[in-house]
Amino acid sequence: MKNPQVERLRPVTGRHNPLIKEVRRAFAQGGLTPEGECAVEGVRMVEEAIRSGLHVRAVLFSDSGQTRAARLLPQLAKQVETLLLPDKLFTSVVPSETPQGVAALVRMKSYTLQDLFGGETGGLVVAVAGVQDPGNLGTILRSAEAFGASGVLLGENTVSAYNSKVVRASAGSIFRIPLVKQELGTALPGLREQGLRLFATSSHKGTPVNDAQLTSPLALLVGSEGAGLPREIIAQVDEVVAIPHSPKVESLNAGVAASIVLYEAARQKALFHHRGTETQRKTRSENQKDNARSA
Repeated sequence: MKNPQVERLRPVTGRHNPLIKEVRRAFAQGGLTPEGECAVEGVRMVEEAIRSGLHVRAVLFSDSGQTRAARLLPQLAKQVETLLLPDKLFTSVVPSETPQGVAALVRMKSYTLQDLFGGETGGLVVAVAGVQDPGNLGTILRSAEAFGASGVLLGENTVSAYNSKVVRASAGSIFRIPLVKQELGTALPGLREQGLRLFATSSHKGTPVNDAQLTSPLALLVGSEGAGLPREIIAQVDEVVAIPHSPKVESLNAGVAASIVLYEAARQKALFHHRGTETQRKTRSENQKDNARSA
């Protein structure tokens, strides 16, 4: 008995098919298509995009990955193009050496700098400049979402957030957290206008992260793995935050450093909120007692 879901797959064998060429180009360039679509690979990434409410334009399956179609097709709208490619053709489209047999074009949301200041986070923006390692940027995006950042500013000399390795390392966070690309030098005045204090990470000098006051609205600036942030950017920040570590280790990579500071900011805010709630509770209790005595 034929599976009606699998029958949705349209066989394509020509490498010059326009859609195939578009997906291949998006993967190769590591950026968005002219329509604002990102090429993603793997069952989990496609499911994360669907779960995040993004529009999926097309999904490609390889012959050997066809078994995954039964899992994904019920999650896709009927208008989504679904293609079936020979293994050799599929391998020529995707960048990974051991492909899972599933790839897709996903329409990404677009944001402005103003969008980074929204949400219920109290104002926590991550700004990166010079981060070239895809794994580090993906980790920063994942930690930014995990610890309540309202958005990420992608500054100069930073690897494309839509690089396939960044997408994979973000574990789906790239589909949900607001991203804006703008040079830090031009963006910092806008961050200050929103009342954000500017913090920079450092491997050696600065306020120990556990001593820094991170409960107020802030922008965390993260530099390259080797050189860090440019001097002209450092000169504009309110405070430099350092993460104490063994002198045997020269420095932490950008992804780890950003994650530690983001965690500490989230921890401090949670503690601050808890203390505020406790104070309000005690005040209400004391007022009730006073009212009872007066009565």
